Amino acid sequence: MAGKLYLCATPIGNLEDITFRVIRTLKEVDLIAAEDTRNSIKLLNHFEISTPMTSYHEYNKIDKGHYLVGLMQQGQQIALITDAGTPGISDPGEELVAMCHEAGIPVTSLPGPAACITALTISGLSTRRFAFEAFLPTDKKEKQAILEELKEETRTTILYEAPHRLVRTLEELAAALGNRRVTICRELTKKHETAFLTTLEDALEYYRQEDPRGECVIVMEGRSRREMIEEKQRAWEEMSLEEHMKIYEDQGIGRKDAMKMVAKDRGISKREVYQGLLENS
Repeated sequence: MAGKLYLCATPIGNLEDITFRVIRTLKEVDLIAAEDTRNSIKLLNHFEISTPMTSYHEYNKIDKGHYLVGLMQQGQQIALITDAGTPGISDPGEELVAMCHEAGIPVTSLPGPAACITALTISGLSTRRFAFEAFLPTDKKEKQAILEELKEETRTTILYEAPHRLVRTLEELAAALGNRRVTICRELTKKHETAFLTTLEDALEYYRQEDPRGECVIVMEGRSRREMIEEKQRAWEEMSLEEHMKIYEDQGIGRKDAMKMVAKDRGISKREVYQGLLENS
Protein backbone atom coordinates (compact mmCIF):
# COMPACT_ATOMS: atom_id res chain seq x y z
CA MET A 1 0.00 0.00 0.00
CA ALA A 2 1.10 3.55 -0.74
CA GLY A 3 2.09 5.82 2.09
CA LYS A 4 0.58 9.18 2.92
CA LEU A 5 1.67 12.82 3.06
CA TYR A 6 0.91 14.73 6.28
CA LEU A 7 1.01 18.53 6.12
CA CYS A 8 1.90 19.46 9.68
CA ALA A 9 1.39 23.05 10.83
CA THR A 10 4.13 24.27 13.15
CA PRO A 11 4.24 27.35 15.42
CA ILE A 12 4.81 30.76 13.84
CA GLY A 13 6.34 32.00 17.09
CA ASN A 14 4.93 30.62 20.31
CA LEU A 15 5.84 26.93 20.66
CA GLU A 16 2.68 26.27 22.68
CA ASP A 17 0.64 26.68 19.50
CA ILE A 18 1.61 23.23 18.18
CA THR A 19 -1.15 20.61 18.43
CA PHE A 20 -0.99 17.25 20.17
CA ARG A 21 -1.89 15.62 16.85
CA VAL A 22 1.06 17.21 15.06
CA ILE A 23 3.49 16.11 17.78
CA ARG A 24 2.16 12.53 17.67
CA THR A 25 2.28 12.44 13.85
CA LEU A 26 5.84 13.77 13.70
CA LYS A 27 6.87 10.99 16.08
CA GLU A 28 5.05 8.24 14.16
CA VAL A 29 5.91 8.95 10.50
CA ASP A 30 8.90 7.38 8.77
CA LEU A 31 10.41 10.66 7.58
CA ILE A 32 10.00 14.42 8.08
CA ALA A 33 10.59 16.69 5.07
CA ALA A 34 11.57 20.14 6.36
CA GLU A 35 12.09 23.45 4.62
CA ASP A 36 15.19 24.16 6.72
CA THR A 37 16.50 21.21 8.75
CA ARG A 38 18.74 23.50 10.83
CA ASN A 39 15.74 25.49 11.94
CA SER A 40 13.39 22.52 12.37
CA ILE A 41 15.81 20.48 14.50
CA LYS A 42 15.27 23.01 17.30
CA LEU A 43 11.53 22.33 17.21
CA LEU A 44 12.00 18.55 17.09
CA ASN A 45 14.47 18.59 19.97
CA HIS A 46 12.13 20.74 22.05
CA PHE A 47 9.36 18.13 21.74
CA GLU A 48 11.75 15.15 21.90
CA ILE A 49 11.02 13.99 18.36
CA SER A 50 13.74 11.76 16.92
CA THR A 51 12.22 10.95 13.52
CA PRO A 52 14.73 11.17 10.61
CA MET A 53 14.60 14.42 8.67
CA THR A 54 15.42 15.48 5.10
CA SER A 55 15.44 18.86 3.39
CA TYR A 56 12.70 19.94 1.00
CA HIS A 57 12.84 23.56 -0.15
CA GLU A 58 12.41 25.92 -3.10
CA TYR A 59 15.70 24.93 -4.74
CA ASN A 60 15.27 21.14 -4.67
CA LYS A 61 11.46 20.88 -4.74
CA ILE A 62 11.27 19.06 -8.07
CA ASP A 63 14.01 16.42 -7.68
CA LYS A 64 13.39 15.92 -3.97
CA GLY A 65 9.64 15.91 -4.60
CA HIS A 66 9.96 12.96 -6.99
CA TYR A 67 12.18 11.22 -4.46
CA LEU A 68 9.65 11.67 -1.66
CA VAL A 69 6.80 10.51 -3.88
CA GLY A 70 8.85 7.37 -4.65
CA LEU A 71 9.26 6.68 -0.94
CA MET A 72 5.52 7.08 -0.34
CA GLN A 73 4.77 4.76 -3.26
CA GLN A 74 6.85 2.20 -1.39
CA GLY A 75 4.65 2.64 1.67
CA GLN A 76 6.49 5.23 3.72
CA GLN A 77 4.56 7.84 5.72
CA ILE A 78 6.02 11.35 5.33
CA ALA A 79 5.32 14.58 7.22
CA LEU A 80 5.99 17.95 5.62
CA ILE A 81 6.85 20.97 7.77
CA THR A 82 8.02 24.49 6.96
CA ASP A 83 10.02 26.96 9.02
CA ALA A 84 6.74 28.19 10.51
CA GLY A 85 3.03 27.89 9.86
CA THR A 86 0.98 25.67 7.57
CA PRO A 87 2.81 23.92 4.69
CA GLY A 88 1.56 24.61 1.17
CA ILE A 89 0.77 28.29 1.75
CA SER A 90 3.25 30.47 -0.13
CA ASP A 91 5.95 27.78 -0.01
CA PRO A 92 7.12 24.82 -2.16
CA GLY A 93 4.81 22.44 -0.31
CA GLU A 94 2.14 23.06 -2.94
CA GLU A 95 4.39 21.36 -5.52
CA LEU A 96 4.69 18.21 -3.42
CA VAL A 97 0.94 18.11 -2.81
CA ALA A 98 0.32 18.36 -6.57
CA MET A 99 2.81 15.52 -7.21
CA CYS A 100 1.07 13.34 -4.64
CA HIS A 101 -2.32 13.88 -6.23
CA GLU A 102 -0.88 13.03 -9.64
CA ALA A 103 0.63 9.83 -8.23
CA GLY A 104 -2.55 8.85 -6.37
CA ILE A 105 -0.97 9.30 -2.93
CA PRO A 106 -3.37 10.52 -0.23
CA VAL A 107 -2.67 13.88 1.41
CA THR A 108 -4.03 15.19 4.69
CA SER A 109 -3.52 18.48 6.49
CA LEU A 110 -3.12 18.78 10.25
CA PRO A 111 -4.47 22.28 10.93
CA GLY A 112 -2.67 24.82 13.03
CA PRO A 113 -1.02 28.25 12.85
CA ALA A 114 -0.98 30.36 9.68
CA ALA A 115 0.41 33.89 9.77
CA CYS A 116 -2.06 35.19 7.19
CA ILE A 117 -5.14 34.12 9.18
CA THR A 118 -3.63 35.14 12.51
CA ALA A 119 -2.95 38.64 11.17
CA LEU A 120 -6.35 38.96 9.53
CA THR A 121 -8.24 38.14 12.71
CA ILE A 122 -6.45 40.79 14.78
CA SER A 123 -6.33 43.45 12.04
CA GLY A 124 -9.54 45.27 12.87
CA LEU A 125 -10.45 45.19 9.16
CA SER A 126 -13.21 43.23 7.43
CA THR A 127 -12.70 39.45 7.65
CA ARG A 128 -15.80 38.28 5.74
CA ARG A 129 -14.11 38.38 2.33
CA PHE A 130 -10.36 38.40 1.88
CA ALA A 131 -7.62 37.68 -0.66
CA PHE A 132 -4.17 36.30 0.11
CA GLU A 133 -1.47 37.78 -2.10
CA ALA A 134 1.63 36.58 -0.16
CA PHE A 135 4.83 38.35 -1.33
CA LEU A 136 4.57 40.78 -4.24
CA PRO A 137 6.58 39.55 -7.26
CA THR A 138 10.15 40.80 -7.66
CA ASP A 139 9.76 41.14 -11.43
CA LYS A 140 8.71 44.76 -12.16
CA LYS A 141 6.19 43.98 -14.91
CA GLU A 142 4.59 41.17 -12.93
CA LYS A 143 4.44 43.34 -9.82
CA GLN A 144 2.80 46.17 -11.77
CA ALA A 145 0.19 43.76 -13.10
CA ILE A 146 -0.64 42.62 -9.56
CA LEU A 147 -0.89 46.21 -8.33
CA GLU A 148 -3.28 47.01 -11.19
CA GLU A 149 -5.48 44.10 -10.09
CA LEU A 150 -5.39 45.26 -6.47
CA LYS A 151 -6.71 48.68 -7.51
CA GLU A 152 -10.12 47.09 -8.12
CA GLU A 153 -9.96 44.51 -5.29
CA THR A 154 -12.86 45.01 -2.88
CA ARG A 155 -11.79 42.25 -0.49
CA THR A 156 -9.36 42.71 2.37
CA THR A 157 -5.91 41.81 1.02
CA ILE A 158 -3.15 40.06 2.99
CA LEU A 159 0.50 40.38 1.98
CA TYR A 160 3.79 39.18 3.46
CA GLU A 161 6.93 41.28 3.54
CA ALA A 162 10.43 41.14 4.98
CA PRO A 163 11.31 44.03 7.33
CA HIS A 164 14.05 45.47 5.11
CA ARG A 165 11.61 45.74 2.16
CA LEU A 166 8.58 47.00 4.10
CA VAL A 167 9.02 50.71 3.35
CA ARG A 168 9.51 50.12 -0.37
CA THR A 169 6.42 47.92 -0.54
CA LEU A 170 4.31 50.46 1.36
CA GLU A 171 5.50 53.15 -1.08
CA GLU A 172 4.48 51.03 -4.05
CA LEU A 173 1.07 50.23 -2.55
CA ALA A 174 0.36 53.88 -1.69
CA ALA A 175 1.41 55.07 -5.15
CA ALA A 176 -0.77 52.50 -6.92
CA LEU A 177 -3.80 52.28 -4.65
CA GLY A 178 -4.02 55.56 -2.77
CA ASN A 179 -4.22 55.98 0.98
CA ARG A 180 -5.97 52.76 2.09
CA ARG A 181 -6.48 51.70 5.70
CA VAL A 182 -3.92 49.06 6.64
CA THR A 183 -2.79 47.01 9.64
CA ILE A 184 0.89 46.11 9.92
CA CYS A 185 1.31 42.95 12.01
CA ARG A 186 4.70 41.95 13.38
CA GLU A 187 6.17 39.26 15.64
CA LEU A 188 2.89 37.33 15.59
CA THR A 189 2.28 35.14 18.69
CA LYS A 190 5.61 36.31 20.16
CA LYS A 191 6.30 38.48 23.20
CA HIS A 192 6.49 41.72 21.21
CA GLU A 193 3.55 41.07 18.89
CA THR A 194 2.06 44.25 17.40
CA ALA A 195 -0.93 45.03 15.17
CA PHE A 196 -0.61 48.64 13.99
CA LEU A 197 -3.96 49.82 12.52
CA THR A 198 -3.21 52.91 10.44
CA THR A 199 -3.14 54.06 6.80
CA LEU A 200 -0.56 53.49 4.11
CA GLU A 201 0.65 57.09 4.29
CA ASP A 202 0.88 57.16 8.08
CA ALA A 203 2.59 53.75 8.12
CA LEU A 204 5.17 55.09 5.67
CA GLU A 205 5.84 58.13 7.80
CA TYR A 206 6.28 55.93 10.88
CA TYR A 207 8.52 53.25 9.35
CA ARG A 208 10.74 55.76 7.59
CA GLN A 209 11.78 56.83 11.09
CA GLU A 210 11.52 53.50 12.92
CA ASP A 211 13.26 50.45 11.46
CA PRO A 212 10.76 47.56 11.31
CA ARG A 213 11.88 44.32 12.92
CA GLY A 214 10.63 40.80 12.40
CA GLU A 215 8.60 39.36 9.52
CA CYS A 216 5.64 41.56 8.61
CA VAL A 217 2.09 40.81 7.50
CA ILE A 218 0.27 43.66 5.76
CA VAL A 219 -3.53 43.50 6.00
CA MET A 220 -5.01 46.07 3.64
CA GLU A 221 -8.55 47.35 3.26
CA GLY A 222 -10.25 46.62 -0.05
CA ARG A 223 -11.64 49.29 -2.30
CA SER A 224 -15.11 50.57 -1.40
CA ARG A 225 -17.85 49.17 -3.64
CA ARG A 226 -19.79 52.41 -3.28
CA GLU A 227 -16.74 54.37 -4.42
CA MET A 228 -16.40 52.14 -7.49
CA ILE A 229 -20.09 52.55 -8.40
CA GLU A 230 -19.92 56.32 -7.98
CA GLU A 231 -16.77 56.49 -10.10
CA LYS A 232 -18.43 54.51 -12.91
CA GLN A 233 -21.53 56.69 -12.70
CA ARG A 234 -19.40 59.83 -13.01
CA ALA A 235 -17.72 58.35 -16.08
CA TRP A 236 -21.11 57.62 -17.68
CA GLU A 237 -22.40 61.10 -16.82
CA GLU A 238 -19.53 62.66 -18.74
CA MET A 239 -20.93 60.95 -21.83
CA SER A 240 -24.10 62.12 -23.58
CA LEU A 241 -27.19 59.93 -23.41
CA GLU A 242 -27.00 59.36 -27.18
CA GLU A 243 -23.37 58.16 -26.94
CA HIS A 244 -24.25 55.94 -24.02
CA MET A 245 -27.20 54.42 -25.90
CA LYS A 246 -25.03 53.85 -28.98
CA ILE A 247 -22.61 51.66 -26.98
CA TYR A 248 -25.38 49.13 -26.31
CA GLU A 249 -27.23 49.51 -29.62
CA ASP A 250 -23.98 48.82 -31.51
CA GLN A 251 -23.92 45.46 -29.70
CA GLY A 252 -27.30 44.59 -31.24
CA ILE A 253 -29.28 45.35 -28.08
CA GLY A 254 -32.81 46.68 -28.67
CA ARG A 255 -33.62 50.30 -27.88
CA LYS A 256 -35.85 49.52 -24.89
CA ASP A 257 -33.30 47.19 -23.29
CA ALA A 258 -30.52 49.67 -24.04
CA MET A 259 -32.49 52.37 -22.21
CA LYS A 260 -32.83 50.07 -19.18
CA MET A 261 -29.08 49.45 -19.16
CA VAL A 262 -28.26 53.15 -19.51
CA ALA A 263 -30.62 53.95 -16.63
CA LYS A 264 -28.91 51.33 -14.45
CA ASP A 265 -25.44 52.61 -15.34
CA ARG A 266 -26.37 56.17 -14.41
CA GLY A 267 -28.43 55.35 -11.35
CA ILE A 268 -31.56 57.00 -12.78
CA SER A 269 -34.96 55.79 -13.97
CA LYS A 270 -35.74 54.58 -17.48
CA ARG A 271 -38.27 57.40 -17.73
CA GLU A 272 -35.52 59.96 -17.10
CA VAL A 273 -33.45 58.42 -19.89
CA TYR A 274 -36.41 58.52 -22.27
CA GLN A 275 -37.22 62.13 -21.37
CA GLY A 276 -33.58 63.15 -21.77
CA LEU A 277 -33.35 61.58 -25.20
CA LEU A 278 -36.57 63.37 -26.27
CA GLU A 279 -35.29 66.73 -25.10
CA ASN A 280 -31.95 66.27 -26.84
CA SER A 281 -33.63 65.26 -30.10
